[in-house]
Amino acid sequence: MSDLKPREIVKELDKYIIGQENAKRSVAIALRNRWRRRQVDKELRDEIAPKNIILIGPTGVGKTEIARRLARLTQSPFYKVEASKFTEVGYVGRDVESMIRDLLELTVNKVKNEAKRIVEEKAQQIAEERMLDLLLPKPQPTQMSNPEKPKETPLELITENGSESSSTREKLRQMLRQGKLDNRYVDLDLPDRSMPIVEIFSNVGMEEMGVNFKDMLGNLMPKNTKRRKIKVPEAMDILAQEEIQGLVDMDKVIKQAVEKVEQSGIIFLDEIDKVTGKESGHGPDVSREGVQRDLLPIVEGSTVNTKYGPVKTDHILFIASGAFHACKPSDLIPELQGRFPIRVELNSLGANEFARILCEPKNALLLQYTALLKTEGVDIVFESQAIKDIARVAEDVNNHTENIGARRLHTLMECLLEEILFEAPDMNSEKIIIDSKYVDDKFKKIKDDEDLSRFIL
Repeated sequence: MSDLKPREIVKELDKYIIGQENAKRSVAIALRNRWRRRQVDKELRDEIAPKNIILIGPTGVGKTEIARRLARLTQSPFYKVEASKFTEVGYVGRDVESMIRDLLELTVNKVKNEAKRIVEEKAQQIAEERMLDLLLPKPQPTQMSNPEKPKETPLELITENGSESSSTREKLRQMLRQGKLDNRYVDLDLPDRSMPIVEIFSNVGMEEMGVNFKDMLGNLMPKNTKRRKIKVPEAMDILAQEEIQGLVDMDKVIKQAVEKVEQSGIIFLDEIDKVTGKESGHGPDVSREGVQRDLLPIVEGSTVNTKYGPVKTDHILFIASGAFHACKPSDLIPELQGRFPIRVELNSLGANEFARILCEPKNALLLQYTALLKTEGVDIVFESQAIKDIARVAEDVNNHTENIGARRLHTLMECLLEEILFEAPDMNSEKIIIDSKYVDDKFKKIKDDEDLSRFIL
C-alpha cells in the first residue's frame, strides 16, 4: 500500500471497472490519505479523521465493485453490509455494532491463516517425527527382578541397539517421504468433536450476545477422544494441523487483527438510501432515522466490545453507497451528513460502456464464457458488430424497463448463449461464430414483446 500512488490505484481499478473516473479518484485519494496519516507524528496522527465517502448512482454502475477491488488491492480488512439489514435498537434485527464484530472476525481468520502459513513447514517436520513414532514405537526396556527378594531394587536390562533403531527410523523416513507407506494404517487418538446443541430463541447469532458460548461450553465439557485407524497421508494432515494450532500464538494474532481493523479497516455500507428519508406513517416500517442515529457513534468514532476485546472505530474508513432515486443525501440526519464529507456521483452506463465492459476488464464476461465453453472443446468467437449489438440491446432494455446497469449484460449473455451452453457437451470440437444476425435472431422476439421482456430481460 505504501508504494501505491493515487494514479497507480486508479490504473489498477481501470483493469476491472470501466468509466467512473471521479469515483476512482476519490477513493484513491482517501486510501492514500490513510497511508499519509500513519507517517504523521503520533500526536497529530490521532487527530486526523478518515474522510468517509458516499457514492451516489443507480444500481449496476460499479459502486460495490470499486470498494471490493480497493480492498483486495490494499489487503485491507474489508466488510460489505447492507444498511437495510439494520434496525433501531429495541426492534428485532441486526445491531449496527455487529458489522464491527464481523469485520474483526474476518480479519482474525485472515491473520490466523497467514500465521499458519509461516509455521507450516515446522509443523510438517514435527508431524513427521510423530508419525515415525507411531510407525516405529520405541522399544520398552525389559525389567528382570528376583522373585525371592521383592524388596530389593530390580535390575534393569535395556536391550536396545541405538544405531540399529536410528537406521530403521531413517529408512522409514525415506519410505514415508517417497509415499511407499501411503496404504498403511495407523492408530490415532482424535478428539471427539460432538458438542451438545444449544438453541437460542433469537434471530441474532451467538457472536452478538457478548459471550462466546461455544468456547465456554467447550471448556466445561470433558475432552473425549476416540481411536481410529487412518491411512498414513490423512494421519499426517491431522497431525500437521494439530501442530500448527499449537505453534500459532493466538494472542499475537488477535492483537495484530485488532490493530489492522482499527488502523486500516474499510466498511462498505450499501443501500444507505434505504434508511434515509422521513418516517412513513403507515405499515410495519422500522424507524429509519433511528438506524441513522445508531450508525452515527460508530461512524464518528466509538469503542465496540467484541469477543476479542474492545475495538475503536475512530479511524475505520466508511464508504456508503445508494441509488438515492427516491430521496437525496441531504435527507440524511445532519450529524451523519457531516461524517461523509466526500460525495461522488457515478454516471449511468450506455451502449459504449457496455461494449467495453464485455471486452476490456480482466474478468470480462466474454472471456468468462469463452473459457467455460473451452472446457467442452468448443471455441466461441464474438464479432465486433455482435458485441455492439448486445450493448445496444442492453441499453434499450434498461431504458424501457428497470435500469439495472451492467447487471443486464449477465441476463442477456445467458439468454444469448443458452442453447450453445446446453448443447456444448455433445458438440465435437466446433468453432462457433457469434455474429450480428445471431444476436438479432435471439433477441428479436423478446425485445419486440415488451410484456415478455419485462420478465425475461
